[in-house]
Amino acid sequence: MIARLSWMTALVLAGAAIAGCQPSAPPPVAASPPIEKSAAPTTPAAPTASLAGTSWQLVKFTGSDGTTLEPDERSKYTLTFQPDGSAVARIDCNRGHGTWKSDAPNTLTFGPLALTRMMCPPGSMHDRVAADWDAVRSYVIKNGHLYLALMADGGTYEYEPVPAAPPTG
Repeated sequence: MIARLSWMTALVLAGAAIAGCQPSAPPPVAASPPIEKSAAPTTPAAPTASLAGTSWQLVKFTGSDGTTLEPDERSKYTLTFQPDGSAVARIDCNRGHGTWKSDAPNTLTFGPLALTRMMCPPGSMHDRVAADWDAVRSYVIKNGHLYLALMADGGTYEYEPVPAAPPTG
């Protein structure tokens, strides 16, 4: 019986050695679909034209509970949408730069805001406006005013166009 077991073990080992010497075929490769080349390179979507090149000043903030906050001076809270997707902000005694995009009608998101860190006077809306910057999710222009809505019904900022500067002369 031991001889028979040794003979079977030798047969299994020989089979394994022979199988290990066989060249293996590379695994089949799935055919890739042809790559189509477009005539023009793709570029990111341009910001929505209705906001690009516009400047606004804050009228008021209305919270979801109906609370209304108004700035002491509207011109100290401004927002400019540059055509290249950059945003320039004045938030009371501080100035900032960031980015904006509108990928679909009435949607709006702001990128990070680089903001100076001056201490604004008591009663300033600075902290609130700066904290809400990245919570803006949509906008609507109604009766010449810009309304920025915060996510999760967090409230709405109402802006009016910045008045044209008087001619110098």
